[in-house]
Order: sequence, then C-alpha cells, then structure tokens
Amino acid sequence: MAPYSLLVTRLQKALGVRQYHVASVLCQRARVAMSHFEPNEYIRYDLLEKNIDIVRKRLNRPLTLSEKIVYGHLDDPAKQEIERGKTYLRLRPDRVAMQDATAQMAMLQFISSGLPKVAVPSTIHCDHLIEAQLGGEKDLRRAKDINQEVYNFLATAGAKYGVGFWRPGSGIIHQIILENYAYPGVLLIGTDSHTPNGGGLGGICIGVGGADAVDVMAGIPWELKCPKVIGVKLTGSLSGWTSPKDVILKVAGILTVKGGTGAIVEYHGPGVDSISCTGMATICNMGAEIGATTSVFPYNHRMKKYLSKTGREDIAKLADEYKDHLVPDPGCHYDQLIEINLNELKPHINGPFTPDLAHPVAEVGTVAEREGWPLDIRVGLIGSCTNSSYEDMGRSAAVAKQALAHGLKCKSQFTITPGSEQIRATIERDGYAQILREVGGIVLANACGPCIGQWDRKDIKKGEKNTIVTSYNRNFTGRNDANPETHAFVTSPEIVTALAIAGTLKFNPETDFLTGKDGKKFKLEAPDADELPRAEFDPGQDTYQHPPKDSSGQRVDVSPTSQRLQLLEPFDKWDGKDLEDLQILIKVKGKCTTDHISAAGPWLKFRGHLDNISNNLLIGAINIENGKANSVRNAVTQEFGPVPDTARYYKKHGIRWVVIGDENYGEGSSREHAALEPRHLGGRAIITKSFARIHETNLKKQGLLPLTFADPADYNKIHPVDKLTIQGLKDFAPGKPLKCIIKHPNGTQETILLNHTFNETQIEWFRAGSALNRMKELQQQQ
Repeated sequence: MAPYSLLVTRLQKALGVRQYHVASVLCQRARVAMSHFEPNEYIRYDLLEKNIDIVRKRLNRPLTLSEKIVYGHLDDPAKQEIERGKTYLRLRPDRVAMQDATAQMAMLQFISSGLPKVAVPSTIHCDHLIEAQLGGEKDLRRAKDINQEVYNFLATAGAKYGVGFWRPGSGIIHQIILENYAYPGVLLIGTDSHTPNGGGLGGICIGVGGADAVDVMAGIPWELKCPKVIGVKLTGSLSGWTSPKDVILKVAGILTVKGGTGAIVEYHGPGVDSISCTGMATICNMGAEIGATTSVFPYNHRMKKYLSKTGREDIAKLADEYKDHLVPDPGCHYDQLIEINLNELKPHINGPFTPDLAHPVAEVGTVAEREGWPLDIRVGLIGSCTNSSYEDMGRSAAVAKQALAHGLKCKSQFTITPGSEQIRATIERDGYAQILREVGGIVLANACGPCIGQWDRKDIKKGEKNTIVTSYNRNFTGRNDANPETHAFVTSPEIVTALAIAGTLKFNPETDFLTGKDGKKFKLEAPDADELPRAEFDPGQDTYQHPPKDSSGQRVDVSPTSQRLQLLEPFDKWDGKDLEDLQILIKVKGKCTTDHISAAGPWLKFRGHLDNISNNLLIGAINIENGKANSVRNAVTQEFGPVPDTARYYKKHGIRWVVIGDENYGEGSSREHAALEPRHLGGRAIITKSFARIHETNLKKQGLLPLTFADPADYNKIHPVDKLTIQGLKDFAPGKPLKCIIKHPNGTQETILLNHTFNETQIEWFRAGSALNRMKELQQQQ
C-alpha cells in the first residue's frame, strides 16, 4: 500500500489542490510575503497578471476592478465560461480566515475530511465568544474561563492542521485581517458576513459558510456565481460631520437590504481619494447589509500609506508595480451605476430594526416623534468591526474632548470597543481612551461584544421599549441585547458620541446647541483627527500562535460528553426518490434573517455542538398562522409548541419537513448553523420568494434544497396545514424547474413550479447528502 503522504498527494492532485511551494518557486519577479506571519507564502501578482491577460483577450473589453481580481484567480482562465450573473466560476482564493464561532464547525468539518494540513494560509480569530459585562480585562478573563474548552480545541486544531491562531483579546477578525493579511488584489474568503471589510485595502474579500472554507482549505476550487458589478461613483470630498459611514448608510437606503444581491459593489471616481483606507474598509464592511457579494475600492495612495504604517511597505511597493491591475480599466461597464456627491452628503442614521431605513441625522428626531420611537437614548456604543479604527476613535475623542471642556459628560451610557489589541494599545498611549473614559465611557474587550449580541445588559428589562445608537453594522430586532423592543440605530462613531452626550435623537450636532456646566450654550465643532497615528502603532501584547512546523504529535480532543463540542456524523444520502408528503414546519411571515433562524448571543457557546445549538432553530421567525415567534402547530398532535421541539418530534417519527419563507430569506450573518440545524432535525427543503446569497449556498452545501417560487404569488397558495410533494429530482438538472404538488386538507391539489440555481457540482452535493459527503466520495475514488 502506498504511504499515506503519497495518497494525500494523489488526492490533492485529483481535487485540484494548489501546490504553494511549487508556485513560490516559479515566481520570477519580486518575492514578497503575503504576511510577516507566513514568510514563505508569496503574493502572486505575476499569476494575477497572466490570468487577467488571458481573460481580457477572450472577452475583448475593458474590465472592472472586481473582474480583474476575481477572474485573475480563476482555476482555468482559458476555458472558464464567464457571464455575469449566470455562470459559476471555479476560483483559487489566496487565503481563509475564520472567527471562533464559525471556526468550530469549519474545523470539525475539516477534521472529517481526513486531510492532514490546510492547502492555503488560514487563520482562526477569537472574537465572538467574549461577553460585554464589566469592562475589557474582567470580561476577557471571564471569557477565557468559560470558553476554555472551545479555545483549547481551536488552538490545538490550528496547531494540528497548520492554521494560525489569534488568541482571545487579539481583536475583531476583520480589523486583524486589515492590519496583517489583506492587500490589494487578494482573494480572501472568511467565515463571517463582514469579511468584505478587506475591500478597503483593495482586496476581494467574501463572506462564506464554513463548508466553503473547508473546500478552500482542502485545496478544492471554490465555486462562486459570476457576480454582477454595481458601480458607485464618488465625486467631491468628505468634510465636517460627514464620514465614510455616511456613504454606505446612503447606499443602503438606495439599494435596500437585498439590492446588492449577486453583485460586487465597486467604488470609484475622484471622491475616493478623500476617504482613508480604514474609512473605505468601513464602507465595504457594511456592504454586507445590502446583500452584496462583496465591495471593493481601487488601489490608491491612502492604501499605500496604510500598508506602510502597518509594516508592509514591501507590499505597497509591489502593488505600485502592478497598479494597472489593481484599478478598473477606463470605459469598463457596470450593471448598475450610482453617483454620490460627497460635497452634498449629510450625516445619516439608519434604523430601527433594519439597516436600510435611512434618515439624515437632522431629520431622525422628527421621524421618531411621528413614529413613536423613544427619543431618549439609553446607550451609545462605538467600535465593532465596522468602526473601530484609530481614526474612528480619534474623531470620537475629539467630540468628547469638547464636551469635557464645557464640563459635560454623556447623558446616555457609553461603551467603546477597540477593534484590535494594536488599536487598544495605541489609543491608550495617545490618550484617546482616557478622554472617552472621562466623558463617561467604558472600554470593553477587543472583541465583537454587543454588536453580535454578546452583551449582558442590565439597565432594562426584556420587553421594555428603548433606543440605542451604535456605530455597528446590523440592527435587526433583538440583535444586540435580545430585547425585541430595543430600537437600534446605526451611524458613525462621532455621531454616536455626540448623541450620547446630548442623550436624545432630536439632537443635530451640525446645528443644535448644548448647555455647558456654566450655563452657557455652545455648539460642537466637526471633529478632526489623524487618519493614522503620528508615531508607529503600538502592537500591544503578542497574541498570535504560529502553527508548529512539525505537528505529528499534536492531539485534538473532543470529549464525547462535551456540551460545547461534538464530532460530526455524515448526513444521509438522497434516496433517489421524489420528496413526498413533506410537512410544513413553519410558514414564515416577513423578514427572516440568520438571526431569526439561528440566534446568536447566548447560543454562541453551542456553535461547536450541532445537536445542542439546534434547540434555537427558527425560534425568532414569525409564524404566519398565529403571528407568533417560536410557536407552530404540530400536524400530528395539533398542539402548538416551540419550533425546535416540533422539528424533533417530526424527525423522531420519520416525518420529513419543509420551511416556507418570504423575500431575501437568510439575510445577515454567514452562519452555516442556519443551514446545518434544519438538515440535522429532518428538514429537506426551504421554499421562498428569494434567498440571500450566502445562506442559499450554505443550504446547498448541507444537502438541502433551497427553492424559489417561479411565481412569487404562489407563496399565498401554501397554508401551514398543507403537505407538499416535490417532483423531478430524478431528472434534477441545472436550469430545469421542479414541480411542487400542494395537497390541501380537504383533498384538493394544485401544482406550482419551483426554480433553483443548482449547477452540476451542487446537484452532486445533494445526491451525496452534503458537500462534505461528496468530498469523501472523491477521496474513496482515489
């Protein structure tokens, strides 16, 4: 029998694994490392250039920046069929990044693959499991104690399989990536929906589910539907109270939460140069809220400056050599074009309950009065992966300093979340943190915290109507504190700070006055702060764990009695038959995000234990039958009960089920648990008017059928008491609709058509039971 290493090599060749060491040797031009953490993994601008040239000759037209980077990473640029919005591309990403909540399931799946090492540079970042409670150091110590088992699993799995590990306290994944791993022209995938943050440094950085990450880590070409390209032309320049955040808040109001679906948003135009690199990252980060595949800015001097300041001047010099490939071609075509004059853009605040409900700050107070939203602001929160840069903290501190000079502190509670250990250490050194404390703020741990529901909030009771303002990205119902009556608004850090000082939504810092401690009225001046520290960044504590060169003795233990971690069992294969008499678990009314399908907050602790976390399945979705959350009819007992309990009952009794959803089902986070849970509890299909991109892919990866009504009005034909039969699976083929027979309780039937976006590879996933099962089948064939 051939040695194991030889078998692995043959398998990797069969699967199309990229051989990095060979690629590095072949590189003839300047050899510059992707990161100082990986000195032997080189940036391949020469390969990018070669692939772009091949595609340009084939398409014979100018290319957008998005196309250059995406097509520049094609597995087979000479033969790949390319049609925006239609064909599926096979791509070779440069690297993978995973946050700790999603990394657990991703690493469990990679372990199941049987491969000994990841094929591309990969990292794990511990940022999601730290709950905001008392303050940075205390919260971090508590998190390390509570999550010791999970952190140990991730650290040992990283060491075993060659994955870099950023310990808890390092900072938020996207800020760490911007500081250390993103670069112009990179194709990076990350298991978090805000991975597009890296577009601020000129990369195509895309949020995916863990199963996609496993494909890339296994060296298998990654499939992505060829994106359309939405152009946003920026003219003028930012000034005064207007910030980069206002650009994306304005775009979100234009495009809505689904307007960017299936597209990359590409910013360009003379206005780009007035935005800092971290400001561009803010804009790209929140592009996730419009459903965009990702967002990107062209390489410019602001990026070069940031690269140099973060110790990557060699990358900046190399990017200068290849700059023509890191900007769009003159005359390139966009599928849609939006123009924004930054001279005319005003400060915005979006919400509540959805990030696309846009209001100018000057008008939100009046709107709130009319709509009955609470005017008093209970808490202002700045930071998060969207707005926690040195510049963000500096502008907030500039506002706070003015208030302190007049003897004022925040009327609202106020929290500050540094984006990384480097940011924390630097704002401590430069005095920003102290100013923010003096105005009444609490500096939290370098982590996601309240942004993703990790907030032990004590000032209100659940069900109490209240308002908070944040510099975060997402404000769905219950997102931050699990209270459905919390009216959350998103805006820039400096506007949050000003509003927290004033304590009311009716305050407009551009025009309104505050009263100082001496009784005199004064107006806050527009904040001004350095884009980057004048001295070098203070790196703070060393929080990175390199994977060892020799991991042969490394063990990764998962206790069979653990309540936090659970090894995976393969899902069952398709039985070759149509799906008959599917019971409807729930017909969802209205918005159904991944927060509704698989809640975060306290449930994050179960992200590595599929059975335990499945107890949150669809508990936030509204049942159209009774208008309630987490209350559905059991078709057998006719009793109403929790959604997970009903699903478990059906599974126990061999009843297969389906979910009926509305528009943009699964928008929000990239969490694949929203797909794993229904599969684990016996679900077979999800039928909706439309899907968010990442969630649709996640469902396919787990062997489920994400299907859409050929006629959206057919949503109204299905009732929770009906049964459904899906026909045509034996002849399942790309572009061929499936039939759905609706069986009503009175014995009548009607037939509707269901569309899908499966390609041949994805159909193989369905037949095998999951993408992971299919990977194992390929291994066995070798």
